[in-house]
Amino acid sequence: MKRLAAYAWGVMAYNLAVVSWGAYVRATGAGAGCGSHWPTCQGAVIPRAPALETIIEYTHRLTSGLALITTVILVIWAFKAAPKGHPARRGAAFSLGFMLSEAAVGAGLVLFGLVAKDTSLARGWVMSVHLINTMMLLASLALTAWWASGNADLELAGQGGLRTLLLAAVAGFLALGVSGAITALGDTLFPATSLEDGLRQDLSASAHLFLRLRMLHPFLAVAAGLLVAAAAVGAAVKRPSPATRKLSNSLVILFVFQLCAGMVNLMLLAPVWLQLVHLLLADLVWLALVLLAAAALSLKPAPAAAPQLNPS
Repeated sequence: MKRLAAYAWGVMAYNLAVVSWGAYVRATGAGAGCGSHWPTCQGAVIPRAPALETIIEYTHRLTSGLALITTVILVIWAFKAAPKGHPARRGAAFSLGFMLSEAAVGAGLVLFGLVAKDTSLARGWVMSVHLINTMMLLASLALTAWWASGNADLELAGQGGLRTLLLAAVAGFLALGVSGAITALGDTLFPATSLEDGLRQDLSASAHLFLRLRMLHPFLAVAAGLLVAAAAVGAAVKRPSPATRKLSNSLVILFVFQLCAGMVNLMLLAPVWLQLVHLLLADLVWLALVLLAAAALSLKPAPAAAPQLNPS
């Protein structure tokens, strides 16, 4: 099981990289680099004389395909190495399910032309679904690795207020993630030349819905931050263990880093590199929150050697 756990953590880390590259595809407007073709690119398995946008999108498809293969291996390995009823089996199965739905949503974006400079509301809805599916995929991979590392399964019954608090933090952070995805899309589609210009865009009576929703993101960040902080403190106090303390501290530190990155991102008018940093920090906060919930709501206290997420 140790080798399975190490592999599962590796698959999770690799998917973080794939998600970051997918954000780069969106931020650079390269989503239409392969045209309206899927799974082929420009109608070919290997595009000839590709433009830069085609190379960016094609690379994302290749890395995503490899992510699918590694997840299939994870499922096979989990069902062979873990005994019947082991939670790692369930986590691996959910990982594959979300990986397949991730591919389906990605294909839909391309086939329906919801890429590049498309400003339709349909793109906003699909991007929101895409974001939530990605978060659930990362959560499933993290939980698979967590359980394969010897940690206990979840026990939601009889957890009282702590369960409610953690679920509220999870729901709040998902809502924040959706607003972040819409904000990033608005920054890509309607770039501002200055902070004043961006505020003028947001407050205009004729502003696109993506720009109007962009104004809500900072307020949602504060609200989600309060929920995350309350969940971190509540888990550490009500379920004291080395694992919950480490994850609680990591969660708070990472969220502070994410808030700082968000403020700098706003002031610098969302450069691509900072958008990627902001997204990576958000993914790390999400994983820390998921693992904290798994540690705090487990059947037994998590072992002292449980892994932690650090901002460095």
